[in-house]
Amino acid sequence: MKALFINGSPNKSGNTAALASQVMAGHDYETLNLCDLVIGSYGQQLPGDGLDEVIEAMRSADVIIMGSPVYWHNICGAIRNVLDRFYGHVETGELSGRKLAFVFQGAAPEKWMLEAGDYTMSRFAGLYGMEYAGMATTRSEAADLGKSLFS
Repeated sequence: MKALFINGSPNKSGNTAALASQVMAGHDYETLNLCDLVIGSYGQQLPGDGLDEVIEAMRSADVIIMGSPVYWHNICGAIRNVLDRFYGHVETGELSGRKLAFVFQGAAPEKWMLEAGDYTMSRFAGLYGMEYAGMATTRSEAADLGKSLFS
């Protein structure tokens, strides 16, 4: 089973990556750090655009973890750009057969912020045919999510 972590945090070894490593404990996985790629906003096609690299990595994975810190009460811009840019690049249902999970962390997120992030990711998964496995915001939730993803 091929696993992929898409890290939306600019801190490659920060709390978002730590939560993802807890989900993936005991399993090999590839990491794509979005801060290393040029991915513009919806409607932009910047030189050296890295969106195709993200899409190809997702197509080749069985399990995908997307991770974001809570910035401005929401999913970070790097992940948001990926979600927005899927329109027109990936067909509805194209990622069927894959599992998607989300790690979302911040210093003191409010319940509504977490609910909004979870809702967004579940809708994204559904649109592209992925099974949404859920969201983790703490280490214990991440460990539980990992167990369900890889069982």
